[in-house]
Amino acid sequence: MHRHRDLCERAVDPLEIAAGLEAHGVTDRTAARFRHRDVFSLAEEMYARVSRAGETPPRPTPQEVPRARADWILLSLLPGALCSATVVGLHLTRGRARLTVAALGVLVLALSMRALLTRGPLGTRTRAHPNATSTWTYWLLACALLGDGLLGTALAGGPDGLPDGTGNAPWPLALAPLPALAWACAPAAWSAHLFAVRARRKLAASRGLEDFAASVRPLLLGTFALFLCALTALLAISGTALGEPSPYAQTITLGALLLLARLLTVHGFTHAPKVVLTATAASQAAALASVFAARLPGCDLLATPVHTLSDTWGPGGIQTLTCGLGALTLLLHATRTLTRASAHTRPGEPT
Repeated sequence: MHRHRDLCERAVDPLEIAAGLEAHGVTDRTAARFRHRDVFSLAEEMYARVSRAGETPPRPTPQEVPRARADWILLSLLPGALCSATVVGLHLTRGRARLTVAALGVLVLALSMRALLTRGPLGTRTRAHPNATSTWTYWLLACALLGDGLLGTALAGGPDGLPDGTGNAPWPLALAPLPALAWACAPAAWSAHLFAVRARRKLAASRGLEDFAASVRPLLLGTFALFLCALTALLAISGTALGEPSPYAQTITLGALLLLARLLTVHGFTHAPKVVLTATAASQAAALASVFAARLPGCDLLATPVHTLSDTWGPGGIQTLTCGLGALTLLLHATRTLTRASAHTRPGEPT
């Protein structure tokens, strides 16, 4: 009571105290030391015992729910539009003009992504740098574009040349995933917005932390599944429009990884996304490096795992496995952290 007196005096109901205790690291095990079954039971006693100056505590007011705004709706559509324009430009140009189009396309796409990740539902709610994981995100996107072609060529003894933006080059590019992932920024923003709105409404209606967690967990899984369905449809459209096969497994696992990392970052959990994205990017880089290192005398065994996995699942198996494991790790982490009341009660979320 002495340590959290300010929290108790400001609180308008026990749930607000419970969320504050949870944010300070108080768990059900801690509450058991004070002979309470859980944190909410402890919060109820603290709320009842604290002295207040007013005669009657004010009625709890519903938390403000962020509404969709035209600026972030347009920002969520901008990466897809710019990426599609860049792909069209690559198909219409040759030589140095194609290189110029590619460089400009990468620049404007990166700037649009930066703008999207600093405001709207995908903007950070903490003071941490909004692009703390951007380096690894760009690396993973580059691997989706270049990685499978480079790995397949390296396993065959190449590459014998540089990519030229065509599928028949010595080092072929996979163009279908990039427009699909760029356009997927829109459903990602809507998924994050939907999750934030519904979670706040459930927080206002919940009578305890366990009740809130049980109601938010299906919401989290449902919005995650909704995003994956949207990404699958976008990938099918992208592959059909470009006339090339769509790498569903690699792209969907990558999209799932990036969405979960962003959701956790938006709600203030930045450590796990950074670690998982770093490990995923490092694993893909290590797999590619092992193929080239195996060409050194006496180092043939270094590429054996990559050869085995490639023979079984194809060159895209590396990206599918690493992104899939990373997404599964973050999903398990999200079901524990994003179902806490404290994850939805921090002030200052961009709307």
